[in-house]
Amino acid sequence: MSRAFVRVLAAAGLVLAAAGLVLAAGCASLAEQSERTAREREASSQLVLATLTPGSEGRWKVVADQLYRLNGVRLSASWFMRSLGEQCLVLEAPPWLTPESAAAQVRNHPDVSGVSTVGRFRVLGDARADPYAQLQAESLALPLATVHRASTGRGVSIAVVDTGLDVTHPELAGRIARAVDFVGQARGKFTGDFHGTAVAGVIAAVEGNGLGGAGIAPEAEIWALRACWQEPTGATTAACDSYTLAQALDLVVVETPQILNLSLAGERDALIERLVRAALERGVVVVAAAEGAVPSFPASIPGVIAVYSAERMPQPGATAVDGTFAAPGVDLLTTVPDGGYDFVSGSSFAAAWTSGVVALLLERQPGLAPATMVELLLATAVQRGDAGRRVDPCAALARLTETAACGEDDPSPPGRFAKSSENLEP
Repeated sequence: MSRAFVRVLAAAGLVLAAAGLVLAAGCASLAEQSERTAREREASSQLVLATLTPGSEGRWKVVADQLYRLNGVRLSASWFMRSLGEQCLVLEAPPWLTPESAAAQVRNHPDVSGVSTVGRFRVLGDARADPYAQLQAESLALPLATVHRASTGRGVSIAVVDTGLDVTHPELAGRIARAVDFVGQARGKFTGDFHGTAVAGVIAAVEGNGLGGAGIAPEAEIWALRACWQEPTGATTAACDSYTLAQALDLVVVETPQILNLSLAGERDALIERLVRAALERGVVVVAAAEGAVPSFPASIPGVIAVYSAERMPQPGATAVDGTFAAPGVDLLTTVPDGGYDFVSGSSFAAAWTSGVVALLLERQPGLAPATMVELLLATAVQRGDAGRRVDPCAALARLTETAACGEDDPSPPGRFAKSSENLEP
């Protein structure tokens, strides 16, 4: 059965929501390198990432030549990671070596500080065709209009490291503050990507424009950082690799948006973990999709807010680890490319919903450190039997603001969250 779409045509003459959008193919530091070809992208299973010891970045061409002559690995690209202060080499293993064997050989070079194979990640969401009788069922359960009288996420920046998104969608007009493409046109059009468009709509769809619904934080600012691509092109599913993710995360660590949304999962990767930890240390609140009560990577990194879809928790009765939450993630109506709407489900969108909640809280208390945010959500979450510990935006806002944010007569006691003493300096 084909997906049910609700189409809304954009007004005549609609232009890009933000005139200053930068749709750049990768980091500026990669401009001197040859752009990765489609063949190289398809051969990504043969790639390894190597970081050089600090102080040796000026010798990266020499090191790359030595690695080629010694081990047969060929340089594919190189860029300087500003966040870690290290040069990163992207190397392609020759056909006679597995990536693991190539990584082991590269690791022996005295100028190499770390090596990992290029891992694959996938987004945790899908589209579902359902009757419109359930239109925005979860948003109706949450009194959004009342919540938005207390906070709309105004001015809070959220980096969505994901696929591209439809920056011309009328529900996202004025919400996209930045757009950077680390994937390139060989993997489809930035504005035609489904998953990132859906994630952005859950977070920040415009309120009060007479179209569709409203995002959880309708006045938040989205940084659209395209590190994933639809697979196959035009599908609702998407994939990423640690090479493109590392570039996007490097930008996040250096430029420090207030929130980082990672609606994706994959095998543990040492470089990605270093970058996520660096973001947390810089005060960025990180929200990641989890596949269950025991989170997958990168949701499993300590300090990350791990979120799974409340209605799809596998293994009922499993004990969730601290910092892991359930949130709405089934039949959410959101934005899709070409000015459309669709129902989506999955932990990807539960994470996006939670990023919106975090934005509401950060508007009211901008200095909340990541660890304090986790404590606030833990203190106000609702335990629903085997369904896990569920994020409660009304209780969290009430605790933070000392008001009945959603109309309760008796708000939760403010505790120590109203004035945080744990802020991290950017």
